[in-house]
Amino acid sequence: MTAAYQSLRIEQADGIAELVLIGPGKGNALGPDFWREMPEALRALDADDSVRVILLRGDGANFTYGLDLMAMTESLGPLILGEGNLALERTKLLQLIEKMQAATEGLSRSRKPVLAAVHGWCIGGGMDLIAACDFRYCSREAKFSLREVRVGITADLGALQRLPRIIGEGNARELAYTGGDVDADRALQMGLVNQVFATPEELLAAARVTARKIADNPPLVVQGAKQVMEYCADKSVADGLRYVAVWNSAFLQSHDLAEAFAAFAERRTPRFQGR
Repeated sequence: MTAAYQSLRIEQADGIAELVLIGPGKGNALGPDFWREMPEALRALDADDSVRVILLRGDGANFTYGLDLMAMTESLGPLILGEGNLALERTKLLQLIEKMQAATEGLSRSRKPVLAAVHGWCIGGGMDLIAACDFRYCSREAKFSLREVRVGITADLGALQRLPRIIGEGNARELAYTGGDVDADRALQMGLVNQVFATPEELLAAARVTARKIADNPPLVVQGAKQVMEYCADKSVADGLRYVAVWNSAFLQSHDLAEAFAAFAERRTPRFQGR
């Protein structure tokens, strides 16, 4: 991938794409560049068959400070300030919010699994991002805050919809109503993260190991597992079982399945090609 982004850096090798938040705002704050570039980057990664897993992380000392309010003033200000904002301005604001939602929805809708590695602060829009990932790790000093309520905003980029499924209704409501800070131990206890690591360096090393394990598996099977689980999230068990039965009847036969059987018989490591 050769595209040059202002808010993102993509490091891609051996089936793993690291999607790195780089600002340009302080603390990797999410400004206009990010909301424009993130959906584009995710579409490109999703379409790239050489990418099997995405690792989302932040550059520097933090994951992200969340929405860059100052940088967004030019686009948001005319639509929310003043008394003359009526149907036209409110329609434009609706369209802007929907465009920003594409950044978080792109993570959830990507066929590729997405692992978030969080260190330092993860605030506001950062919570929307990690909630849209498949699972999350963090380092010991990480702190999380769904802080929109403290700046007069109802979170509108996916956290309110996804967090109850991840951490439970009560925990999600507490975070949304208080805007309080959550440390790594509490994040682990409530299920926001799967594991906590002592340092950011250990976090990144462990996240890369997990990404490697995912990338070594048959990519179409991994993608199938994600799509089945996404479909089943709001369906009955019976609906989910029917869906996965139809899925496997359509996609089970593959070169990778034959390779798995051959490798088992020959007592060697399989070499999956996504075919």
